[in-house]
Amino acid sequence: MLIIPVKDGENIDRALKRFKRKFDRTGTMRKLRDRQAFTKPSVSRRREVQKASYIQGLRDQENI
Repeated sequence: MLIIPVKDGENIDRALKRFKRKFDRTGTMRKLRDRQAFTKPSVSRRREVQKASYIQGLRDQENI
């Protein structure tokens, strides 16, 4: 449970922005979206390998 202390005279928009930022950092929505559909382990592993090769390609281009 997230607790955002609101100071006296603080703008509610500012407190809401702090709440949203803190909520995003917890990763709750990402976890929920991941649980909505099952992905096979082979598919998730393939995605990890593709991402790693893409990042490695970017690093190789940067070093050249």
